[in-house]
Amino acid sequence: MAKSIFIDTTRCTACRGCQVACKQWHDHKAVPTKQTGTHQNPPDLTPNNFKLVRFSEHKIDGHVHWLFFPDQCRHCLQPACKATADMYVEGAIVQDEATGIVVCTEKTKKLTKEQCDEIIESCPYNIPRRNEVSGELAKCDMCIDRVQAGLVPMCVKTCCTGAMSFGEREDMLIKAKLRLTQAQADLE
Repeated sequence: MAKSIFIDTTRCTACRGCQVACKQWHDHKAVPTKQTGTHQNPPDLTPNNFKLVRFSEHKIDGHVHWLFFPDQCRHCLQPACKATADMYVEGAIVQDEATGIVVCTEKTKKLTKEQCDEIIESCPYNIPRRNEVSGELAKCDMCIDRVQAGLVPMCVKTCCTGAMSFGEREDMLIKAKLRLTQAQADLE
């Protein structure tokens, strides 16, 4: 059955623990950044940043509100990135049958920059990134090695506020609907 991560954005404090845990688990190097006028850092996803807590500032009723969203691959049931990649190199992006996790493989090295750009553009969430040095596409792999070993992804394990949950997709959808109902009732 398909696995899924549910993110309750009402509980996210933008601690970025999920970002750091992802980077550590995948042994990704630091990415130099500079101030861009927001606390969001790094500015965007990269081949070395599979997860990013996005910051969005809004003025509501005269008060500034920070809204946070831990962004990563959604591991779509029918991933457009995989379908597009298969047009060029079969198996460049694969979907694990047991978990539904979508993974970029080393075969993405065989893709041209233009083909990679087309794959990235096919993703409705703008997630995959191309490594300019190796030519490979990279994105969140939902810590497939951990999941296959019966463990939760590192981002979920590290979430100190409990904003992130992991499990069967159907269970996460139920949890999301219940949380939405509760959050809407809290507003009334």
